[in-house]
Amino acid sequence: MSIQDLFNSFARFFFSGTVLVFLVLGSCTNEKTAEDTPEARIIVIDTASGVYQQALSGPPESLTMRSGLVTLSPGESAGEHSTESFEELVIVFRGRGEMRITDGAVLSIGPGRLAYCPPNTTHDVVNTGTSRLQYIYVVAEGLRQPK
Repeated sequence: MSIQDLFNSFARFFFSGTVLVFLVLGSCTNEKTAEDTPEARIIVIDTASGVYQQALSGPPESLTMRSGLVTLSPGESAGEHSTESFEELVIVFRGRGEMRITDGAVLSIGPGRLAYCPPNTTHDVVNTGTSRLQYIYVVAEGLRQPK
């Protein structure tokens, strides 16, 4: 199966089903040994439950990645927080909202839209729609790799 086939299969589940499945492939860097590399596995998330669900919590499940499902009711926010040394990706698959950056930037988010937040950035995610907003966040250590 090609990477494109894998992505297309993932997208079909991600955007149409009530269960979201993560395939975690692990990360390889020059600084880690084979013993440090997490194993590939499936993580099942129930998007119908409407509650926060953690998918990855960092080591030993992953090298630096943390992720989870967030569900916000209309008008609700995730709460202002900082990415600290991590970068964050927000993947929306239900509802509408905004990622509000403290420098004044407002990123409109909705199905099929991903919002990126760089390291050391204070931000909030707010449901500005009339139905629940559901998204997956993925956070990983924000280190530059040598070219």
